Amino acid sequence: LYQSMGRYEQAEPLLTQGLEMRRRLLGDEHRDLAESLNNLAGLYRSMGRYQQAEPLYTQALEMYRRLLGQEHPSVASSLNNLALLYQSMGRYQQAEPLYTQALEMFRRLLGEEHPNVATSLNNLAALYYFMGRYQQAEPLLTEALEMNRLLLGKEHPDVAKKLNNLAFLYQAMGRYQQAEPLLTEALEMNRRLLGNQHPDVAINLNNLAELYREMGRYQQAEPLYTQALEMWRRLLGQEHPDVAKILNNLANLYQSMGRYQQAEPLYTQALEMYRRLLGDEHPHVAKILNNLALLYQVMGRYQQAEPLYTQALEMYRRLLGQEHPDVAASLNNLAFLYQLMGRYQQAEPLYTQALEMWRLLLGKEHPHVAKSLNNLALLYQSMGRYQQAEPLYTESLEMYRRLLGDEHPDVAASLNNLAGLYDSMGRYQQAEPLYTEALEMRRRLLGDEHPDVAASLNNLALLYKSMGRYQQAEPLLTQALEMYRRLLGKEHPYVASILNNLSVFHHSQGNIEQALEFLEAGLDIQELNLERNLVAGAEKQKRDYIKTISGTRPRRQARAPSPSACCSCQLDRRQ
Repeated sequence: LYQSMGRYEQAEPLLTQGLEMRRRLLGDEHRDLAESLNNLAGLYRSMGRYQQAEPLYTQALEMYRRLLGQEHPSVASSLNNLALLYQSMGRYQQAEPLYTQALEMFRRLLGEEHPNVATSLNNLAALYYFMGRYQQAEPLLTEALEMNRLLLGKEHPDVAKKLNNLAFLYQAMGRYQQAEPLLTEALEMNRRLLGNQHPDVAINLNNLAELYREMGRYQQAEPLYTQALEMWRRLLGQEHPDVAKILNNLANLYQSMGRYQQAEPLYTQALEMYRRLLGDEHPHVAKILNNLALLYQVMGRYQQAEPLYTQALEMYRRLLGQEHPDVAASLNNLAFLYQLMGRYQQAEPLYTQALEMWRLLLGKEHPHVAKSLNNLALLYQSMGRYQQAEPLYTESLEMYRRLLGDEHPDVAASLNNLAGLYDSMGRYQQAEPLYTEALEMRRRLLGDEHPDVAASLNNLALLYKSMGRYQQAEPLLTQALEMYRRLLGKEHPYVASILNNLSVFHHSQGNIEQALEFLEAGLDIQELNLERNLVAGAEKQKRDYIKTISGTRPRRQARAPSPSACCSCQLDRRQ
């Protein structure tokens, strides 16, 4: 009970007492003792104490094998749990054979059609998701979904769970139009089966909100996040890891919307709650430190961002080891901050380390590898090393296409970034079709109203200006301005950037009066944001912030780190 309530510190002594009592009463070799070892290990996994969990899971597995033989459902469940731990630790190569063994054993012992077989299919698919092997994950999730429907009926919480997970996969693959109806179906099914007030309903609300955030449908996302937050507070209390999770996700939304003053206290609340509930050393604490650092970064508060990124990196290393995907992500994020600060010599080795680590852990073909290639290319572009940047952009683009298909937001971002390189090099004829393709793809995938569509309009407009095609440039800049205002509000830094671009455009046309109007409007927004964000900030922070919001090309591409969201791809730990 305490574990489900997130009260881990109260759960631990009870599980420990239960374990010791069973040892005294039943001896060192008993099935119930193995169960206690497994359950205590599960608690430690939830607490991020992976080094303590591993020997307990291993002991439970070996005890089950001695007592029940090599072929038994409890052995298969124990293999599943150890695999789940290795997955949490980023040790994917060790997790895969254990998941596979568990699946094959369940099939031999229980038949091809059994809920435990469906569970194993689901968990192996989740591993493939984290490994970027989406094409292998999809048929497993589909099979698990159909098996649950066959065995449990079309209306069952486990069916809703599989719908959620398949949608989660489609979202990662950029197949938003397929993901949305599955998430909606899962939400409505759980409401019918479990009532309007249930933790699984809150999970569904959160995940649908996360999809809408990624699609740029911020106005639809916000009430869903708020409902999920209020529901978790009613059901689980004010202090629970899931409450901290939704505070983080709502903060991510506000950051995406440019509502930085609302995002910061939510991140801080989530961070403090995780520390109280999970202790100062936990992967979730590191995740919030990273997200808060990213917020400070986009606000131009670089001096506050750097120590948080560094803390997150060092914590991940202590908890997860030197070689882990989250360590690679932290290296990437710190490198990007150094890039923004013009500290290129410090950024380059961090990007290179992140790239090599992702290749080592996830293989040479993975979306994170493609992203890392893209980011290193961006650094080289910033340094004027165009000849080194181009092959990296091209390799990243081709890898995204192989892994995600020709139609995916990351493919569009790569097209945009390669176009940006050609634009910088004056190779306008090569840049134009890439910008156009990125714009059209974003419209198809994200709809006509999305911040990335506005960014593409802006980039194409500036290219036309460079080419002297002024009649084509101005309406695109105007469209981008109006879209940002509708989506992000009239006082967002991106609005200020577009106004600045329009000012430069009209100045180049000799329209001095209009240029001044746009310039003053942009400066008013920048001054307003400066007052809001840096009232008590140091002069260095203010200069950094002005530098951040004064860029002439507001882009929201794969180049920047993304805040870590907490969607729920629902795994099953067998008890």
